[in-house]
Amino acid sequence: MHIGVPREIKIHEYRVSLSPESVAEVVACGHRVLVETAAGVGIGASDEVYRAAGAQICATAEEVFAQADVLVKVKEPQPQERAWLRPGQVLFSYLHLAPDPEQTRDLVASGAVCIAYETVTDALGGLPLLRPMSQVAGRLAIQAGATALQALHGGRGVLLGGVPGVAPGRVLILGGGVVGFNAAQMAVGLQADVTILDRNPAVLDRLAAHFESRARVVHSNRATLSGALREADLVIGAVLIPGATAPHLVTRAMLGDMRRGAVMVDVSIDQGGCFETSRPTTHDQPTYVVDGILHYCVANIPGAVPHTSTYALNNATLPYVLALADKGWRTALRDDPHLRGGLNVCEGKVVHPAVADALGYRVVEVADIL
Repeated sequence: MHIGVPREIKIHEYRVSLSPESVAEVVACGHRVLVETAAGVGIGASDEVYRAAGAQICATAEEVFAQADVLVKVKEPQPQERAWLRPGQVLFSYLHLAPDPEQTRDLVASGAVCIAYETVTDALGGLPLLRPMSQVAGRLAIQAGATALQALHGGRGVLLGGVPGVAPGRVLILGGGVVGFNAAQMAVGLQADVTILDRNPAVLDRLAAHFESRARVVHSNRATLSGALREADLVIGAVLIPGATAPHLVTRAMLGDMRRGAVMVDVSIDQGGCFETSRPTTHDQPTYVVDGILHYCVANIPGAVPHTSTYALNNATLPYVLALADKGWRTALRDDPHLRGGLNVCEGKVVHPAVADALGYRVVEVADIL
């Protein structure tokens, strides 16, 4: 099997889908790995390092796409990359299709087999390929928010940890899943005043047991959300409905009650964002202001720390890459119902219910394809 690793071309995206160590594992299993030149520069891995691991270096992304049976990426394919996909070719990457009708349309038209990291499941109902990047994004969200709160970046000029005699900054975290938990860990570690809102009783119990008196854990409803927003210096949006568009929990009208110069970091932006006023931004221009509130909505937050992110992602994705290479996509999906949950678009059909529902496609049962 030919496994392709193109260089990521999203703005300031320095991660790489297969590290040299992962390439060596794939090659040891008898497969050929095609790596675009300079794909690993962001993690300090030169073409020579990849060659030593057994990869063949290709001069262009188009060459990688043309030869690969399975394309392994980090971020969703950009328009020029989608034009190179062909029927029956496997794309394994983060896709986030529900808020992206243009990408979905292109993937359907390509006839490719598109498996999304973010909807692969595990036996406990978790999202094992989303988890490592959610951990990174949750922790970085606090760093990014703390920086944005500085006056020179347009924020309120609040230090999250405060100092003796001055109260700490107030951090509000919407959602107590992986992103929210990791954000709370960082905020608590900085000695901020932390409140976490969630609706799931089991999540509330787990968070309360873990943080005890170091963070307030509150059931989310309109009243608690509105009250907490009024007091917040930093709001972290960490809401996820697997495969679906994120709900808009914070409306534009709510911004009017918030403190001027407060910061909102929308980690849900890949799925459309959980603030009504959110729109994707880049690491080049990460923030914008709406009604006096600073918004940070970078759609590839973990790309800022590519070394950590690449190796965390590879730890999770490599077993699935090997399964697809060793067995072929049909057998791999038949054998593993959790990997099967990652199938979003297949040979011109939308097969993930949440994506189909969000974008108005008729969903096709995976069983009818396999």
